[in-house]
Amino acid sequence: MRIAVAGGTGTTGRRVVDHVRAAGHEAVVLSRSAGIDLTVPSAVIDDALGGVATVLDDALGGVAAVIDASNVTTLSRSTSERFFGAVTRTLLGAEARLGVGHHVALSIVGSDRVDSGYYAGKRLQEKLIRESDVPWTVVRATQFHEFTDQTLTMTRGPIAVVPVMRSRPVAVDEVAAFLVEVATAAPRRAVVEIAGPAPESQVELARRVLRARGSRRLVLPLRVPGAAGRGMASGALLPTGEFRRGEQDFASWLADRS
Repeated sequence: MRIAVAGGTGTTGRRVVDHVRAAGHEAVVLSRSAGIDLTVPSAVIDDALGGVATVLDDALGGVAAVIDASNVTTLSRSTSERFFGAVTRTLLGAEARLGVGHHVALSIVGSDRVDSGYYAGKRLQEKLIRESDVPWTVVRATQFHEFTDQTLTMTRGPIAVVPVMRSRPVAVDEVAAFLVEVATAAPRRAVVEIAGPAPESQVELARRVLRARGSRRLVLPLRVPGAAGRGMASGALLPTGEFRRGEQDFASWLADRS
């Protein structure tokens, strides 16, 4: 089976590509390094007959499924919507032209309940997918274990400011494997979720990471203002229905890296 991976050189995408190949399938990496900028749908090349074919169409020849693991790092609503909107429209357009049978997108658990700038882009992504004629499945995941490190780098110096939120951290490798499992099955035209073994306090996770590393930094809990902050603190980013339960807990992840 030929499977294309958008964002195949990123944190999640690299692992998706590994799992595609480990399962005996052919991985097609869609990335800028491969000459494919999914935010620029007009990029074209001349084919051997002198006509015009899109770079993306050429790469998607014979592809049975596309896994979109592309991402942008931003807190801006407009930047997030612009990125995810462009990438999703570009992928779905090419998939419709070529008859790709399954579009799988990585999204975030609770992004429909927490109105942050970044999540606005994920909501637009899901909306475009649902409205498309391409058969689809959306996989929502909770925050990766690595998210705690990201929160710790948001501030410098002796005090680490960490948002008050409840999360259910999951191993990125387990999410990647689940994406491949979903992509090789029939499209569900539905949202499925994957989350870690147990709910955790993000503030406490940050303290555990610092202790494990012998750091003397103090953690200052930050209550994010507004409805988004209240949602994060009250558990709006936790799954509320059925979900795939990840196996690696935060403690074992941290032990592997300490």
